[in-house]
Formats: sequence, structure tokens, C-alpha cells
Amino acid sequence: MKNRLFLFFAISAVSLSSLAQVQNTPDKDKQQHYFDINKNIEIFNSVLREMDMFYVDSVDINKTVRSGIDNMLNTLDPYTVYFNKDDMKEFSTQITGEYAGIGSGIAYKDEKIAITEPFEGKPADKAGLKAGDYILEIDGKDMTKCEKVEGEAYGRTLSNYVSSNLKGQPGTTITIKVERPGEKKPLELKVVREKISIDPIQYYGLINPTTGYINFNSFTDKSAMDVKNAFLDLKKQGITSLIFDLRQNGGGVLEEAVQIVNMFVPKGKVVLSTKGKLKQWDRTYRTTLEPIDTDIPIAVLIDRGSASASEIVAGALQDMDRAILVGERTFGKGLVQSPREIPYGGGLKVTTSKYYIPSGRCIQAIDYSHRNADGSVGRIPDSLTTVFHTAIGRPVRDGGGVSPDFTLEEKKSPTITYYLSNQFILFDWVTGWAAKHKKISPAEAFSITDEDYEDFKAYVKSKDFKYDRMSEKSMASLKEVMEFEGFMKSADEEFKALEAKLVPDLDRDLDTFKDDIVKLINSEVLKRYYYQKGQFAYVLKDDQEVNKAVEILSNNDLYNKTLSAPEEKPVAVEL
Repeated sequence: MKNRLFLFFAISAVSLSSLAQVQNTPDKDKQQHYFDINKNIEIFNSVLREMDMFYVDSVDINKTVRSGIDNMLNTLDPYTVYFNKDDMKEFSTQITGEYAGIGSGIAYKDEKIAITEPFEGKPADKAGLKAGDYILEIDGKDMTKCEKVEGEAYGRTLSNYVSSNLKGQPGTTITIKVERPGEKKPLELKVVREKISIDPIQYYGLINPTTGYINFNSFTDKSAMDVKNAFLDLKKQGITSLIFDLRQNGGGVLEEAVQIVNMFVPKGKVVLSTKGKLKQWDRTYRTTLEPIDTDIPIAVLIDRGSASASEIVAGALQDMDRAILVGERTFGKGLVQSPREIPYGGGLKVTTSKYYIPSGRCIQAIDYSHRNADGSVGRIPDSLTTVFHTAIGRPVRDGGGVSPDFTLEEKKSPTITYYLSNQFILFDWVTGWAAKHKKISPAEAFSITDEDYEDFKAYVKSKDFKYDRMSEKSMASLKEVMEFEGFMKSADEEFKALEAKLVPDLDRDLDTFKDDIVKLINSEVLKRYYYQKGQFAYVLKDDQEVNKAVEILSNNDLYNKTLSAPEEKPVAVEL
């Protein structure tokens, strides 16, 4: 006890001494800041040790500390993230777009892991794995179960377990036992792992004889070179205009965005600048190479899923009056993250700065430094944003993403299509259908028949298919409000008539939304036979943003007028 009291007073004396030193330094604020850091680290260490020694139950230290770190970072922004040693592998894949494995999508369904899409020309595809195959074993190890991690969804845990066993050194062979629908016995297939590069270009080709199309979905290392090669190939095919699709592209490596802009604008142009707390880290990014084509008309497709590096490309091309933008306002992520090394193989992706595109605007939509009382944050209202101007004088705004020059509202899909996909009803029917059809017509001409759709309807009704109907829930809430406020008596008949129309009716809804459902089925079928290329060739035919872009690009007057300085209105003069 005497030793403990002595230690307590010794620590107190040291703390008081340190505090005195801080108060006597000229730069008190800076010293106080460092003192607070050390003080809180000491408090955290003490709490952790005391909890470990005296808490009534055993404590998972790693899990507890990870939870503490995650909760601490959650008070900042969603992009500042800690990665432990295992997480770093996935983070590396996101940055480089490379890993060693079999090249296939997987998903948790029916309490097992299923192949959802063998990528064209990759090991899984070459070995004969098919969408719908359930993975039972890998090299004799049971892949249908694993140790459940408390607090995590079991499906995610099992997916990670199977994924880690599928990955390995390039050139090594694994034996995968699968259960294939329609086959009586499991199949064993040998697959040779390869170094897999995730292709950032899902599809590129000709929309018409003169209009090229590139679908670009991630900014990974060297992805700008893939865009360059695709564009040069399209130019060889004779294109005179380009549609660059950045919809649902969440961004990635900033430098790749600068290189892509560089393909279409002259050397020496400022693409963006970054500004943060550390002034020595502030940078200005310019185009450093000679461009490929500074004249070809370009339409960039954007939506609410276009973020970060996508917004740099779209926003910079807009600010330089080099392209028209079509679609929806982008996400609004104007923050830059930098990786930092952490002991024991971990890492920290930390927000270090904001970026500003050529007009000088920052398109960050949410101010995470100012939170509501409940901790929530909201978008900056348009009324508080500032007007900037493009190179030629067109007005653009900051603070809320990049707004398109031609706005098209997203087409709403009926709720039933979401649940048919999410519950794998549609996926499983297509698996059975594909097993009976060895060949199909070309992607541009394919569609299932009316007889096929009738079979699909019967299949859906044979399953325990339930779908959430928002209208039905809203009606229930409305009824409660009307009863509370006393309106039900006067509006009872009208309410019942409307309610009757909103009663779930699977037969009716499968007929009402047949066109939407058939498009989903066709898309999934084509992916099985012609991979993503066939799927895109089919989907793009009815894509409203693509069709609008083609319309604008084919109208030189409209295209040029859109990228021209706004006409000055005559100033009224009183005489």
C-alpha cells in the first residue's frame, strides 16, 4: 500500500511538474496540445489495464481496442479509417486493383458461398466454374462453415473465410469441390491461381458508328493507362465523339484522375489544388504531358454515386469548358485521404486536405466539423453555396457536388425488382434456365420469351417470396394519423378503396412490372453467356443518359452553345 501511495504521489508530482513547464513556455497553446495528447494516451492505457485486470468477465483486448479506435474515428468523417494487418490486404487491393486468386465474384446464399460471376478469361472461368455453383471444399477443407465471430454477420465471416482460401500465390493449384444445381453429385475442379487485375473499364465500344463509349468504374493504380488504351482503340475505329461514363464510380487514386484529364486538355493546365492543416503538404496538380485529343466532343455521365476522383475529372473538364455533363448531381466528396503506417503492420487512411478544382471551388457537400446535437451531419444547403465561374465564364457552384449541364432524374425501379434480385429468386431461376440452354442469340437481339416469363412467374410463386411494400407501410402510418386526428369517419370509404388497391398481389405485380423484370432477367442471362460485355451491350440500348448524350453530341449547335459564355443581358437604363 505504501508503495502504491508513493507511486501515486510520484506520478502526481511529475504531472504537476510537466504542467508547470507547459505554463512557463512561450508557446502555451502548442505545449498544452502536446500535453493533452500524452495525458489522454496515459488515461487510455490505464483504463485498458484496469479493465483487463478487474472486469468481471474476460475481455477480448483486440476487439475492445479496435472498437475504441473505430468509434474515435467515427467522430471525424467516414473516410478516416484504421486498418489492422489483415485489413491492409484488402486496402492494398482497392488501391492497386490487383490480387492473386481465381477471378470470380462470390456471395452468401442458402447458408453457403456461391459463385455469382466468373470473370471472363480468369482462372475460375477457364476451369469451368459457373454462376450458381456452391463452394463445398477447397483442397479438402470444409467451406460450408467456419468459426462464427461474435458481433459480425455470419454470412460476411464465411465469405471472408472462403475468399482467403481462394486467394494465394500465383501459379499454385487448388481443388475446388462444388455443388452445381441440376447435377446429382458434387464436381471437383482444379483451378490455377493467377495474379488478377481488376479491370477498371467494365466495357467500352461503339454506341453508333461515330460515338465511342467508355464505362470506367474505379481509379486504381495505372487505370489512366487503361482509359488511354481504350480511347486510342476507339479512335482507330473512327469515333468523332466520346461518352465517358463515371456513374457509380466512387473514386480512388487522385493522380490517376489528373492523368485522365490530361488526355483532353493542354499541357500545363491546373487540374486541382489541395489545402490542409500542414501547409508544406499543399499541392497544385497540373497536366504534365501533351494531350491525346483536345478537340473531340465529350459527354461525361455522372450520378449520385460519382465521388472523389470521379468528381475531379467531371468537375475539372466542366471548369475548363472541355466537356458537357449529363445525369445527376454528384456525391460531393471534396476531401483527400493519405495513407499512414501504423505499428504491427496496420495503417491509417486519414483525411489530410480538401481539394479545389480549376474554378477554385471545393465541391465537398458535408461539413463534418460542425455536427448537430445528436451527432448527425447534413448537406450544405444550396443557399449557402458560392458561385464560381468556368474558364469561359459559365456559373458553377461549390459545396454540393458537381451539377450536370443536363439534368436527368434517375428512373425509379419498382420495389419488387429489388427483392427478386436481393433474395436471389431471379438469380436462381436464370441458373436453371441457363442449364437448359447451351446457346442463345446475340446480345443485341436476345430476350426471353413470353413462355419463359410465365415459367418465371410460376417459379416465383413456388418460393416463399415476400417483398416489402413501402406504400402499404405508409398507408398503415397514415391510418394511425387519421384516426388520431379524427378524419377516418369522413374519409373512411375513400381510404378503404385506396387501401384495397395497395393490398399485396403477387400475380398482379408480376404482370404490372413485367417490362422491368424482363430487363433484369435478360441482363442476368446475357452475363452468363457473354459476360459483362454482353450485359452492357443490352443495357445501354435503353439507357436514358446515354441516349441524351448521343442526342447532344450529334447536335453541334447545342453542344457548342452549352460550352459558350452566357449571353449578357442588356442593362436597363432609366431616361
